[in-house]
Amino acid sequence: MDTPSIIPLDDPSLYINRELAWIRFNRHVLDEALDTSHPLLERVKFLSIFANNLDEFFMVRVSGLQRQFAKGVRKFPPDGMTPGQQLDAVQQALLPELVIQYTCWHDDVLPKLAQQGVHIHTYSDLDERQKAVMHRFFVDEVYPVLTPLAFDSSHPFPFISNLSLNLAIIVRDASRKEFFARVKVPTNLFSRLIRIPEADGLSRNDTVVHFVYLEEIIAAHLDMLFCGLEVVASFPFRITRDADPEIEVDDASDLLTTVEEIMEQRAHGNPIRIEVECSMHDSICHMLEKKLVVTSAMIHRVGHPVGMADLMQLLSLDRPDLKDAPFTQSLPEDLAEGRDMFTAIRQHDILLYQPYDSFTPVVNFIRQAAKDPDVLAIKITLYRVGSNSPIVKALMEARENGKAVAALIELKARFDEENNIGWARALEHQGVHVVYGVVGLKVHAKLCMVVRREKDGIRRYMHLGTGNYNATTSRIYTDFGFLTCDKQIGEDVANLFNFLTGYARIDSYQKLLVAPVTLRKGMLAMIEREIACHREKGGGHLIFKMNALVDPICIAALYRASQAGVKIDLQVRGICCLRPGIPGISEHIEVTTIVGRFLEHARVYYFHNGGEEEVYLGSADLMPRNLDRRVEVLFPVQNPAIRTTILAKILPVQLTDTCKLRVLQANGTYLRRTPAEGIRPLNAQAWFLKHSGCWYDSVR
Repeated sequence: MDTPSIIPLDDPSLYINRELAWIRFNRHVLDEALDTSHPLLERVKFLSIFANNLDEFFMVRVSGLQRQFAKGVRKFPPDGMTPGQQLDAVQQALLPELVIQYTCWHDDVLPKLAQQGVHIHTYSDLDERQKAVMHRFFVDEVYPVLTPLAFDSSHPFPFISNLSLNLAIIVRDASRKEFFARVKVPTNLFSRLIRIPEADGLSRNDTVVHFVYLEEIIAAHLDMLFCGLEVVASFPFRITRDADPEIEVDDASDLLTTVEEIMEQRAHGNPIRIEVECSMHDSICHMLEKKLVVTSAMIHRVGHPVGMADLMQLLSLDRPDLKDAPFTQSLPEDLAEGRDMFTAIRQHDILLYQPYDSFTPVVNFIRQAAKDPDVLAIKITLYRVGSNSPIVKALMEARENGKAVAALIELKARFDEENNIGWARALEHQGVHVVYGVVGLKVHAKLCMVVRREKDGIRRYMHLGTGNYNATTSRIYTDFGFLTCDKQIGEDVANLFNFLTGYARIDSYQKLLVAPVTLRKGMLAMIEREIACHREKGGGHLIFKMNALVDPICIAALYRASQAGVKIDLQVRGICCLRPGIPGISEHIEVTTIVGRFLEHARVYYFHNGGEEEVYLGSADLMPRNLDRRVEVLFPVQNPAIRTTILAKILPVQLTDTCKLRVLQANGTYLRRTPAEGIRPLNAQAWFLKHSGCWYDSVR
């Protein structure tokens, strides 16, 4: 029986602020650093990821709020908070997180690293031999590249690049007059953590290692840079700049040039955050405020070290005892090296679940296509490719072998633009037809189509996925890949590529849901269908697994389904703006999240549909940008065995996790789910590692 709405479904009280929801997600990352069940260097990794996430959050989200605040924007998000209110709330929410971050590092992780032979020293604690070695290193290698910059009436304040580490220095002359200066720490040329060689100079393994921060080495030798002056004090600081300028282009032919210009602008964006060590003198903070034209609220006093993302360097140590145990990825027998991929796909659709399954079949799919004399063409979308990409190399080989190859490379993939531009030019040089993107849209869909001539005519083979064609991230992101030669899906994919590479305007698709054309409409229609089926037959059930739930129209539809009595399980890794558990609104909705060893990146949408169950996989989250401003694809899982595998073997494990799963409360906070008494704890990701490949039995 439907429950009448107590308040309108667009009431701001029903929506969690997006920025605060993101901060809670990043807190889950920090919780992994606090989790002592992780190996020590994995905890360092999570500290680094937490810091790197914050950098991007400020460069993109906080910068946007500050622009809105400066312009007096009056268009507010569904939760109703003004830009000023959001900026204040963000700062208040982050303060305790930063305290926890540095406390974890100094009081827990750092001492335990020392116990394991990984020593990170302050310069003052080095012994005389170590100081002598670091002095020689400074004189021979660092000193020649440093440029001290004074600023006074005759020396303008120097430009300070985004995310660069710097020393703010006070020097004093013979008349006791004080001056300010700045030295950039060259982390682009040297590692942030400098390893101190052994006493005999011989190479050693990583059992016992000693490091010191590069900025401390420089600070200890400032007298060499400011001869004749007294160095009074020096303090490290770091500037975060607005790195999200809008890309406006009217003609696709100008897109490459425009993106290159935007990359240049990013380095010179307005300052958003200035991180300084807690001990920095107030006078220097005031000077930085004045010279950088920022408010005191944008000065963030943090602990040591400033810029903890650089701690990721420690993961290069050869210390398997301090890292996660390596795992073996599954490889189905009919997809093993040397087997004919096209024969396997003709026999049945294939589901791959990375990282538990190997990404190798995806690479081999394109490699075989590149060599197969019957293959006529390969078309692919590339969003985040990564470096040294085997996918790109296979595409180049295909072109060398005379195949028609078309690659849409999304140049607007944030923070991967430079890498993508490099691959685009390399592919063009090889003769590949490269499309840089679509004007006004970002192409986020994950598609590859191989066109093959066979005895019974032309056949299309497709790989569709939830993740990028990136062999590196395929080992740390959980994603689904799907291989099929379904005729109607092939026609849909062909039509979509005609839109992406040409001027075709496709208004409808047979089986795919494609944003921005049919995905939003189709998703809302299926939610309304679920409501109708539940009213008629009962048993309504929706299970959505995604990275983010932000779109207010979709959230309102889910509220309506809950009011109709439909059971709704949402597993949202990151941002969730829906409030579950509100009487009369969302009491039939449970929202959970998992943050663990792997990044949960797959998107799954399940509809009970009166017993005629449907499952869609794909690239799209339920966010306005994904539904309205991106090219996204959701594709149906029609093979009954694969659908059963997802519904009976994969989703139940993820929804019943008791180790890493958290449950969202109506007030926007999360609580850990603990196992009932007598029930063995379940870590979903660990379970999949142990049972990797179990889904093959029912599929093949």
